[in-house]
Amino acid sequence: MLRALNIRNFALVPELDIEFAAGLTVITGESGAGKSILLDALGLVLGARAKRSQLRPGTDGCDVSAEFDIAEQPACQATLAELALSAAEDDTACLVRRTAGEGRSRAFVNSVPATLSVLQNVTEPLVDIHGQHEHRQLLLRDVQRRLLDEFGVPPELVEQTAQHYREHAALAERLAERRQAVASANERERLLRYQIEELEGLGDTIGQVDELIARHRRLAKAQDLLAAITSATAELDDAVLPGAARLATALEGVDDDHASLRAAAELAATAQTHLDEALAELRRYRDALSAGPEAEGELATLDETLGALHDMARKHRVPVQQLAAHLAELTAELATLAASATELDDLATAAAAARESYLEAGKALSEARRAAAPAFAAQVTSTLAELGLAGASMTVQFAAAESAAGLETVEFFATTNPRYPAATLRDIASGGELARFSLAIQVVAAERSRLPCLILDEADIGVGGTTADVLGRMLRRLSTRTQVIAITHAPQLAALGDSHFRVSKTDDQNTVIAPLDEDERVAELARMLGGREITEDTRRYARTLLAEARDGA
Repeated sequence: MLRALNIRNFALVPELDIEFAAGLTVITGESGAGKSILLDALGLVLGARAKRSQLRPGTDGCDVSAEFDIAEQPACQATLAELALSAAEDDTACLVRRTAGEGRSRAFVNSVPATLSVLQNVTEPLVDIHGQHEHRQLLLRDVQRRLLDEFGVPPELVEQTAQHYREHAALAERLAERRQAVASANERERLLRYQIEELEGLGDTIGQVDELIARHRRLAKAQDLLAAITSATAELDDAVLPGAARLATALEGVDDDHASLRAAAELAATAQTHLDEALAELRRYRDALSAGPEAEGELATLDETLGALHDMARKHRVPVQQLAAHLAELTAELATLAASATELDDLATAAAAARESYLEAGKALSEARRAAAPAFAAQVTSTLAELGLAGASMTVQFAAAESAAGLETVEFFATTNPRYPAATLRDIASGGELARFSLAIQVVAAERSRLPCLILDEADIGVGGTTADVLGRMLRRLSTRTQVIAITHAPQLAALGDSHFRVSKTDDQNTVIAPLDEDERVAELARMLGGREITEDTRRYARTLLAEARDGA
């Protein structure tokens, strides 16, 4: 339950400390006194977005703290322990704090800094605030499903179904990604095999590009080369070699052993030898260099071969000299591109098993919901009659739809007049009727739920007299299992509170909230009954209301 709320510099509140008790707490006050400030401050400390209007003028920022007793909330204790946020001195206490200033806000759980999401995760199971306009939330199917589940569905079924759904969804996503990867790999493999096949179709020429280009160049210039070689050999035959021979003979005929002469004679002999060898090589080259019809045929073949190589190089966008290396790269990639069909089969099997588990859990959840729905609808219908809607009723209908919430959607159908068919809550024309439906559903759901604290903001709006008294007794009955805090304008409801606070404004327009003793409570109820003019009759009636509340009349 909510033990205490401490507010500093929040809107019109300079400083406020409130201690709450179990049971039914009522909060009253004149319109405009600032009752909504209490809910806004509590909303801030529970994780709502901070607003500039919430900062008290002339201050650096606001500070709101709320203390909860979680002795009977093992799930909350486990969450705090898991996040290392348990209170050191008392693990049954949870102190949450929020500070906000210009452009910044901070959150704390048991004095430890925390993110806003952590703060919301910790406090969400502890308090439900039902504001004046929050009955519109009841139009959402997810909200309706949650209320039905809180009424009569074991929470472990809800959690198991959600867990199995998440597991199946994760595996299904992985399977789809893997299938896409395999499809892409198979497509790439087909392309690689085609590219490798056409490259290998070029044969050995793919690795002989430089030699082929050189051979082609020679053949293309064969006539010119042949003429040059013929001229060179003729020059060697006709002039150079005979001259060298005569020089060598002449030097050998000189009878002198001078060193320079001997060196010259040796060089002349060596030159003659080299010239002989050069002539022999030129003749061999000339013999190998053909410029006839055969050479022309080979040249045509080389043109075709080199053309094919260049075409392939352009197609693969690589230099022609790198075709062989490119073929090696493609071959290596193909070798590593072995799509694992086994892994795909394993994933498909796991996904199918996860889906079966989800369907099994969802079926059990559906059965529990359908079993709880008639009792839930009957209790809501009975509560509506108590709230003055005697001809109204509610039913629960289901529609197939798979999600983390189960195998169906839940929607409440309402009848406000027995002569007309049932329609969804969205189709209810009267806002007052929708507000009463919302209140009845909230009360019935809260009677079964493990929610520690329910806060109602003017739940009595649109009701009065006997109906307000009935509503008060409902909330009082509910407060034996759940702490209920009700902001109200109905004196009949206010008289039934176990604790009573009054909201008022000081002369300097600051909002204060104070607990009332017996006499102050009589005066406040008398004001609510008769307005600003408090008479002895209104006081007497106020005492009567309090007495009837205590006697259980």
